[in-house]
Amino acid sequence: MPFEPESIVGEVLGRRAAKGVDPAAADFECPYIQSRCPKRSTQLPSEPYPVCSLWKPAPRKSTQGPELIFVCPKRFYAVDFLTEVIEHCWPGEKPTDPQIAREVKMEGFGNVDFVIADVKSDKEIDQFLSVELQAIDITGSVFPAYQALRAGEDLEKKPTYGFNWDNVYKRYITQLIRKGYFHHHWKSKIVAVIPEQVYQYILGRAAFMKTSDVKNDPQVNIIFMTYRLEADADRPGEFKPVLVNVEGTSHTNLQNAIMYKDPPQRSAFTAQIKSSLVRGAVRLADLIAAGEVSEMEDHEDEGPDPGDLIQ
Repeated sequence: MPFEPESIVGEVLGRRAAKGVDPAAADFECPYIQSRCPKRSTQLPSEPYPVCSLWKPAPRKSTQGPELIFVCPKRFYAVDFLTEVIEHCWPGEKPTDPQIAREVKMEGFGNVDFVIADVKSDKEIDQFLSVELQAIDITGSVFPAYQALRAGEDLEKKPTYGFNWDNVYKRYITQLIRKGYFHHHWKSKIVAVIPEQVYQYILGRAAFMKTSDVKNDPQVNIIFMTYRLEADADRPGEFKPVLVNVEGTSHTNLQNAIMYKDPPQRSAFTAQIKSSLVRGAVRLADLIAAGEVSEMEDHEDEGPDPGDLIQ
């Protein structure tokens, strides 16, 4: 049964996806950064892959419809999010001379997308806020849907794809906790600009303490500023990012909520042990004879993967 590709791909090169779209006619120029789209695909070695957003299907038995979700962080550039960071997140009096540093990197820290710094008359840095943009990756591929749009055709079947929620949760949140810890020592804050759907997923996995008093609470060193793509009244049929939530927490609250969840009952775990033994119990002597015990000992000092700590 034919499947409409525009029910998967939400936007191409900043405009609502439609059959016959030709991003090459605009030389793949992103309207939000006024330069060539930086997104790439291994299936397109010689040109960009300008998919900005995808439709997230509605949950089963839900009355709400599908939602549009960012898959490219440059999509946030459609609004002046840095001005909104100053408006909603800056502690104390507004900066007198705010200047923007892009891609600030430091060994042992990593990098952040932006730093808003209040520069004094002697060129020294007074207060500052770091800002990171985060969209969401996908699993599987929507490339067939993109191809079908450009060809002006329907698909024979729906492609297999999904949103990589776990990657954001394990990788991005781990980095955010570490950077929040650094900002705590610098007496500053880091602002995570993310899709509202991603924030709600994080809250569903980790019920950390949070507050809307992000400017004045001295414990807050991580701020979530979330956006949702909604209908754009100035561009009928198109969409724009709309600010939804500004909430803050500390690196310790976020870390504790992720790492120290209520443990399952001991009886539940012993039941799983019994189930595994039924499937195939192994004696220690057999493992030693097979050399598997020594192999496990060789790996004991490697330590756990940081991402595994917050599964």
